Amino acid sequence: MTTVRIPQDWPATEEQARAVQDELRERVILDEPGPPPGTGHVTGVDVAYDDERDVVAAAAVVLDASSLDVVAEATAVGRVSFPYVPGLLAFREIPTVLAALDALPRPPGLVVCDGYGLAHPRRFGLASHLGVLTGLPTIGVAKNPFTFAYDDPDTPRGSTAALLAGSEEVGRALRTRDGVKPVFVSVGHRVTLANACAHTLALTREYRLPETTRRADALCRKALRETYSA
Repeated sequence: MTTVRIPQDWPATEEQARAVQDELRERVILDEPGPPPGTGHVTGVDVAYDDERDVVAAAAVVLDASSLDVVAEATAVGRVSFPYVPGLLAFREIPTVLAALDALPRPPGLVVCDGYGLAHPRRFGLASHLGVLTGLPTIGVAKNPFTFAYDDPDTPRGSTAALLAGSEEVGRALRTRDGVKPVFVSVGHRVTLANACAHTLALTREYRLPETTRRADALCRKALRETYSA
């Protein structure tokens, strides 16, 4: 497990954080298809908080994209690096998530975040932020639609409906199980929306949520428990 310090130049105010978002958002790449689903490696990242101690634990779990077997994993624990501000949640998590990714013994391939990319009020959620900082292809797969509107997708698995900010499509509601509530997929960096949805389907063979998210969620919670169990 890696212990993380908050970077010295990390934003300390909402104004500073929004300025960083504005700068980095210009670097998001939207015209690359991304890796083919079911090939290479795919990595899930997730975090768990201990609010009383102001600590966050991050996990990165690498899966073989074909078999969905775990081939590598790493965790990191650090202080929460920014106050809770809607729309700026990535600044609370990024240093610890980056440390977990850096601790992996192999390249992560596509990174799947439990959250948002372009489906964000400022069009720069965690998946986009992480993608720009690392250069990796990233997508966001969220459990809820945030503030965006959508029509309910058709019942069969694989059905989609646009996730809309007014008339702008910022992501898609994707049915990963027949008749089960959809997940909400958005592009982070260096992946098309259609490919992001295809990856999500490839990662949801048995459950509503991607196997990457399920594995990373369990691992970061375990890391947080073990931090204070000694």
